[in-house]
Amino acid sequence: MLIALDTSAGDPPYEQIRTQIAAQVADGQLPPGTKLPTVRALAETLGVAVNTVARAYRELEHAGVVTTARRAGTVVNGDGVDRAAKEAAASYAAVMRSLGVRQDEALELARRAFDRPVSS
Repeated sequence: MLIALDTSAGDPPYEQIRTQIAAQVADGQLPPGTKLPTVRALAETLGVAVNTVARAYRELEHAGVVTTARRAGTVVNGDGVDRAAKEAAASYAAVMRSLGVRQDEALELARRAFDRPVSS
């Protein structure tokens, strides 16, 4: 697993960690069952606070990308399609919240997007 943080980027470090891990899972670099480094180990490697990595892992878990168990650590989940769909939904929800769009409006926008014909 390779993560590079860009201090000049607009995204906070936890978001950079989250997106890079999610991308590596989505493209198969981190296959199901892969155990991620501990929060402390990754924080030390990246030179960030433990809470920064912990937040990235929590968001990945919330999106269904990983599962965390106290003794087993954090492990990449299976079923890439389900995982990718959950990640996309979480990202969509975050963007809609940041735009101030209410949940019912965001869901209606998604419904309309599904109703549109797919362009080639």
